[in-house]
Amino acid sequence: MSGTWSGEPAAPTDADPRRWWGLVVIALAQLMVVLDATIVNIALPSAQRDLGMSDGNRQWVITAYTLAFGGLLLLGGRVADLVGRKRTFVIGLIGFAAASALGGAAATPAMLFGARALQGVFAALLAPSALSLLSTTFSDPRERAKAFGIYGTLAASGAAAGFIVGGVLTEYLNWRWCLYVNIPFAVAAVIGAYTLLRERPGHGDARLDVPGVLLGCGGLVALVYGFGEAQPRGWSDPLVLALFAAAVVLLAAFVWWQTRAPMPLLPLHIIRDRNRAGCMVTMMLAVIGMFGMFLFMTYYLQVVLAYSPLLTGLAFLPMTASILTGSTQISARLLPRVGPRMLMVPGMLLASGGMVILTQMTVDSAYASEILPALILMGLGMGLTFMPVFSTATAGVAPRDSGVTSATVNTSQQIGGSIGTALLNTIATGTSATYIASHLTDPTRRAQVVREGIVHGYTVAIWVAAGIMLLAALVAGLMVTARPPKHDTPADEPVPEAVA
Repeated sequence: MSGTWSGEPAAPTDADPRRWWGLVVIALAQLMVVLDATIVNIALPSAQRDLGMSDGNRQWVITAYTLAFGGLLLLGGRVADLVGRKRTFVIGLIGFAAASALGGAAATPAMLFGARALQGVFAALLAPSALSLLSTTFSDPRERAKAFGIYGTLAASGAAAGFIVGGVLTEYLNWRWCLYVNIPFAVAAVIGAYTLLRERPGHGDARLDVPGVLLGCGGLVALVYGFGEAQPRGWSDPLVLALFAAAVVLLAAFVWWQTRAPMPLLPLHIIRDRNRAGCMVTMMLAVIGMFGMFLFMTYYLQVVLAYSPLLTGLAFLPMTASILTGSTQISARLLPRVGPRMLMVPGMLLASGGMVILTQMTVDSAYASEILPALILMGLGMGLTFMPVFSTATAGVAPRDSGVTSATVNTSQQIGGSIGTALLNTIATGTSATYIASHLTDPTRRAQVVREGIVHGYTVAIWVAAGIMLLAALVAGLMVTARPPKHDTPADEPVPEAVA
């Protein structure tokens, strides 16, 4: 691996006795960011009643976060490269804690929406700097596999854990603690960062690509906003169509500008690499299916099966455990010996198989025999997939570009989650309405037909999610051709060491 990290000697990193404690700090911060993407979902009905939100506006508690997070990640990654990863990491932690405190104290819906957007802004600084610190701290193949196994587990299971934590806090305290809980996490991570993490200076000679920021971030914001508005407004709404058109124009202009910018926001050689591009597309497709499943299963367990918020959260625990097993006990052990696609393809096939099992659920399915096996299969599949995705996508990048590379991986994850939630929820809602309209012939059976219609919509959308995960397996099999990390080579077009 000595040739992988040009300009960043491996020996000092390997000799740092505090690197594993540093991983704890990085993992703590990443867990906080990932948890916050879903922790408020179970608390949303309580917050809506408390603050008097309308049904049309309540989606902004979720969308404001993902919109700011997904749209600004590339900027956050480049900031980390310019001013230093540790400094950006600490700024992100402090800002995230302050925004969480503001949201927890919200007295109006607008105040909560604004706080969630601020959380997204600081998460966009925090997430890429965390992954960049991880990728430059662990260069030995075996240690790197273990470290990314832990990181991949948090990325894959953090969303599920968010439902558990949200359920506990909502049931035993109140919805505001779903935001306040971030403050002790952030304080501990800031103390750990100053104590354990090494400062790697930024590149002060570089300049921020302002046109790239405006075009790239604007295009991603328009895309995420468009998918967010497609659910309440409909896919043919003029605003939704205009947002998608704007996203296409802005992102096309962004790509054009990156070929001409003297110091581009996203050096195109990063995504021109076949393995890296394959990992990012695989990540996006996998998360599309995963986030849709979280949404449907939460409503299925609470609305159809009448589970409490806490019991709903606990129902996801076996999936979290299987993600941990797949990531740390299987992927981390095998990645140094087999190519990443030998883990990613089976992983996506397992996850798709779990989705197919869920398509058989009914209004009175038994959790132990019909839901649990599907969750375990999906967890194993995600664990097998996410760890090699993160490790492979960030390998072979010069330290100068590690922040923006990390941001691009996280962007694919956030954009996938936004697309998955909007796309699959629209499919579920539409098919449910059609089912109810065609089967409601006896008014005395209205409640039963509505329940059946809701579940029918979920199963149709889950079939689509299963197909998307099969597509992810195909992409990983065809595009990700990297050898095991111990035989890894630098990226095709690394940044010259003299420039870094």
